Amino acid sequence: MKRRTLGLLLAAATLSGAAAQTQPTAPATAQPAPPAAGPSAPARPMPPAANYVVLGNYWYGDGKYDQAYAAFRAATEIDPKNTDALLGLGRSQMRLRLYAPAIETLRRLTALDSQDISGYLALSQAYQQQFIGAGDRSAVTGNLALALRTLSDAEAVAQKLGGGDRNLGLSKVWNERGYVYKLQGDGARAIDAFKQASTLNPENGVILSNLGEMYYLTGNLVAALGSLQQAVIADPRDAYNRAYYAKLLALSGNTVAAKPEAAQAARLAPSNAYAVGQYGVVSYLSKDSTTARAQLAQAVKLDPLRYPEFYYYLGRLDLDGGDLKAARENLTRAAALGSTTPEYIYYLGLSYERGAGAVAPDRIKARENYERALKLNPNYALAKEGLARLR
Repeated sequence: MKRRTLGLLLAAATLSGAAAQTQPTAPATAQPAPPAAGPSAPARPMPPAANYVVLGNYWYGDGKYDQAYAAFRAATEIDPKNTDALLGLGRSQMRLRLYAPAIETLRRLTALDSQDISGYLALSQAYQQQFIGAGDRSAVTGNLALALRTLSDAEAVAQKLGGGDRNLGLSKVWNERGYVYKLQGDGARAIDAFKQASTLNPENGVILSNLGEMYYLTGNLVAALGSLQQAVIADPRDAYNRAYYAKLLALSGNTVAAKPEAAQAARLAPSNAYAVGQYGVVSYLSKDSTTARAQLAQAVKLDPLRYPEFYYYLGRLDLDGGDLKAARENLTRAAALGSTTPEYIYYLGLSYERGAGAVAPDRIKARENYERALKLNPNYALAKEGLARLR
């Protein structure tokens, strides 16, 4: 409650223009006491909802989602039918992981304006994010179907648009469908959706990156590199695409080309955990353990919960250096945050299989993790070999 109140007071002060510039402060002097009775000063009128929307958009663009939430909420309280305020509020709620309230907000928006394509796209994203963030996905199994149904509504709106707006709107719909198909585990349909989006919007780096990622996830590294290279060309200052391209170059064995690309991505966005972390990953794959540790440690400091991959590579560094205590800690975090990735779980098992100095091996925990990895991927050869060693 305190945060919200302070945020709204700040918003009001900013919008009133009272703090537009700093003025010298006159020294305090004794003032006569006010008269005991008299007419009270009129209350300052509340800024209109549109001003709070502008402020909310500013905070949102600056990554200060709690302050954006406060501003958009103030706007909706002043004008409950302000669709820009509802859209901003729903998006801010998603960023703050308030998925159920976000869905409710965005449903209100689409009910108020059935022709607002941005509302449908955001609502589809909210369904997806709630599915991704659910501890028990069985409770939200219908979310992906709802997301696709919402995208059909968005497509119907986009089809009515004229000129370039129609293609732009449809490209957003198909791009979002690609995300949903990916969550459903349907790689072929995801690739087709991203291809369709790219055909409609060929210079969009985000779509090209999404297509490249799906090629990579389905085992086509050559096609993935081609799409990511196009994404970097389309938007050279996009640190995310450049970092991902660098990682794929390193995984293809071309660490000489990968490392400067990764370093450039980190320079472009030094506070972006993904860009910084991928510089660490590429450095690890390039056998530069000093740079790898520095960049990976900074990445998890910037965002401790989003990227299990970076804990995994920190754990690999610890294993390489024989620090089993640190390895187990980092790999435990990786396996907890990335619980569906057998590689993280296998290496956690490996850290328990080994012993060094005061850290004793734990064959029971090693076996448990190898078995978990095999449940996720029955053909995972390293996990099979680990179990064989323990017999």
